[in-house]
Amino acid sequence: MLNPYQLQVFLTAAETLNFSRAAEKLGLSQPSITQHIHQLESQLGVSLFIRKGRKMALSEAGMALMPLARQILLVNSRAEELMQSLRGEVIGHLTIGCSTTPGKYLLPLILARFMTQHPRVQATVHVTPRALALEMLRKGDVDFAFSSSFDEFDRHIEFRPFYREPVVLIVPLDHPWAAQGEISPQDLTRECFVMREESAGTFRVVRNALAKHGLHVHDLRIVLTLGNSEAIVIAVQRGIGAGFVPQSAVEQVGKGKVATVRVRDMALIEEIFFCRYRLHPLGSAQEAFWNFLAQVTPEDLATQPDERGLCDERSAAQQEAGIYAQPNPEKQ
Repeated sequence: MLNPYQLQVFLTAAETLNFSRAAEKLGLSQPSITQHIHQLESQLGVSLFIRKGRKMALSEAGMALMPLARQILLVNSRAEELMQSLRGEVIGHLTIGCSTTPGKYLLPLILARFMTQHPRVQATVHVTPRALALEMLRKGDVDFAFSSSFDEFDRHIEFRPFYREPVVLIVPLDHPWAAQGEISPQDLTRECFVMREESAGTFRVVRNALAKHGLHVHDLRIVLTLGNSEAIVIAVQRGIGAGFVPQSAVEQVGKGKVATVRVRDMALIEEIFFCRYRLHPLGSAQEAFWNFLAQVTPEDLATQPDERGLCDERSAAQQEAGIYAQPNPEKQ
């Protein structure tokens, strides 16, 4: 039977391709990493790594083992969570991959409410580009993903519509458009713009809306491209140009600092999907979160429950359940 801890050591070494770095991540010594890998190779009867001079690479067997090792560790983790959940509590660790808008403005509200209901659940959120979040979902690196587009070619991913985020045009407070309040789509070609990168959801929303009016996104004078909406709000406030951002970004960092302008006959809506990979098993925490999001709406999140004392509740719950970090075999 394969040792789950040795598989974790293997995965860390395979991801870093450096035993010293893997040892640092796991809190082990380099000789201990080497020993675990040699024991696993001896059990499997194959070499998992190949040395090329000073560099290391995965062997063909090592590459084949990686996805299986991830799946074994995932099932092992789900089994432990299931046994703990039989005590009547939802217990586990959620991992979520998401793009910027839901990661910064939506998920903190969602998790605050969910973790108030289930204080024995922990969560890790990876804010990444949409494509990377979906790739992490496929590989089992995250339990769920939020995506601003629907991948109709992957039948194993279940996409559930969750939130429709308005995208708004913003300008400096002293801009002529701020006094007008409304402009035509053709007016956009006469201004400089600060935009997100082309893979971002807001960029695609603007591009598609312009196309319906016979305009190309590159008809706009894009003078600056930035990787997040808050930076665009600040750049617009400083007068670099106009910009398109999610409405939630304005509410969080731009209220009273920039003006929003309506673009006549142009619907700017970014749809956010909540996703899971059908082939990956759900633990009690994952199932509870999936069902929770089927019932909660973004409007529900506007009024938050009282989270004061949540840390105290979680600490008491962990002590009662006897949940501790996995011991380091090297220190026993």
